[in-house]
Order: sequence, then C-alpha cells, then structure tokens
Amino acid sequence: MSDAWRLTLAGRPQPGQRATRSRRTSGRDVALFAEMTGDLNPLHVDAVLAARSPFGGLIVQGGVTSGLLNAVVAQDLPGPGSVFLGTEWRFVRAVRIGEAIEAEVEVLAVRDDKPICTLRTTVRNEAGEPCLTGTAVTWTAPLRDAADLQDVSTTSPARPQAASPRGA
Repeated sequence: MSDAWRLTLAGRPQPGQRATRSRRTSGRDVALFAEMTGDLNPLHVDAVLAARSPFGGLIVQGGVTSGLLNAVVAQDLPGPGSVFLGTEWRFVRAVRIGEAIEAEVEVLAVRDDKPICTLRTTVRNEAGEPCLTGTAVTWTAPLRDAADLQDVSTTSPARPQAASPRGA
C-alpha cells in the first residue's frame, strides 16, 4: 500500500466495496437547504403550484437528494477525510417530500499512487427506483501522522463490505 493510503484514517478501500445510508426526507430538509442556498423554487416550497406541475406535488431540491452521498463518502466509504473531486450525476426521478431515500456508493477503481477512488453513486427511493445515478471521483486526506504508524502493521484495518443503513 502506498504511503498516501496508509495515512488515511480508514485505509485503502477495495474495488467492489459498497456502503449505504438512508433517511426520510422532510419539509425541514427543504427549508434548511433553501435557507442555506436561496433555492426557493416553487416546486420545493409552494404546494399549490407544485401540485400543478408534472411532479404532482412538492419535491426536494436536488442538493437534498445528492447530499446523502456526501455523508456516505465522508463517513463510510472511502471514509473520514474524503471529498469529491468531481461528479457526473443524472437526476432521473424526483424525490417527494416525505419520501425515504437510500444513497449507495460502490468502489469501481482505486489509485495506488494517491488516495483517489472512482465510485458508482446511486440514490434510490423507497420503492427501489433510481432517483440519481452516476459516478464520482474522491480524494481522501492523509489525516494520520506518519510517526503514529511506526509501530503499527502496514495493513489497513478490515473494512466492512457494506455499511448498515442509517435512519434520519
């Protein structure tokens, strides 16, 4: 393993590994996202207008849908210290307010020279239908002190095949 992966908190992930997180969306999610970003699109905040739309009611902002992937990447896989370098996402189905969603990442490729991964990214609704599909490239910060590794084996800790879903 390269020194770069040795210095990450979770170690080097393996191709094929998966992790998921889930939550039920809410009007509070929409309100907080709108407050943070200024996204007051009527499809998210005006029930009367949203009911007239092809969606038939209020939907959450795309950032609420994709935001769950941030948690999977930063907390589970590749893990703490990970950030997105790039994403290629398609929003293929709207998520209604109150709908449960599950975000999943799967490791497609891992670089040996740098702590960079390519991931398949998917968010599904409670019926299992894809709402967001695509890929992401992540980088994981080397947060361990190299001196701390002097007396530790060079192998990374065992990683679970899938993280258990976490509710809201």
